[in-house]
Amino acid sequence: MSTFAKRERLLLADLLETAGPDAPTLCEGWRTRDLAVHLVVRERRPDAAGGALVKPLAARLDRVSEEYRARPYAELIGLVRSGPPRFSPFSLKQVDEAANTVEFYVHAEDVRRAQPQWSPRELDPVFQDALWSRLEKVARLMGRGIPTGLVLRRPDGQTAVARRGTPVVTATGEPSELLLFSSGRQSAATVELAGDEDAIARLRESRRLGI
Repeated sequence: MSTFAKRERLLLADLLETAGPDAPTLCEGWRTRDLAVHLVVRERRPDAAGGALVKPLAARLDRVSEEYRARPYAELIGLVRSGPPRFSPFSLKQVDEAANTVEFYVHAEDVRRAQPQWSPRELDPVFQDALWSRLEKVARLMGRGIPTGLVLRRPDGQTAVARRGTPVVTATGEPSELLLFSSGRQSAATVELAGDEDAIARLRESRRLGI
């Protein structure tokens, strides 16, 4: 049975392939080739991928990324689509599902929503619930650096606190949209914000949302 991560992986690979190597994305400074390189290095070169968070590894990450960036774009897409090698932790179904469902969904939207004409995907309720479950677990991590309090609210009333504090802003939307908003894609996410107007303006402009 296909998992959410597997489905989103294949969709993302198709989107990258269709867009070509030089299309814009919502990731600041990244074109589609850069995003493809990120995905491949993350799964296939754990010795370098940690450079995104650990400064001593940053030079290795840059070097390895440049090596992959020099490869044909079609080869990169093939590596994304085929998934990680056997030695990678991501090859385990449970790890893949836990770590990649959100990763691939968000990056698929990074490609889709950077295009001049895009329309929202129709996501089934089971997938929305899966995204909400993951968002609940990481909401506080995503909101730890923002300048306001933030509550995430589903249309059915379920809530998750991303950051305690005042003034507080409440973001209401489907889990998929709240996830994009909390990942730093505020301008591309379809959510309704309620609260102090100055706090809302600061939150919309904040670069501190996300991991």
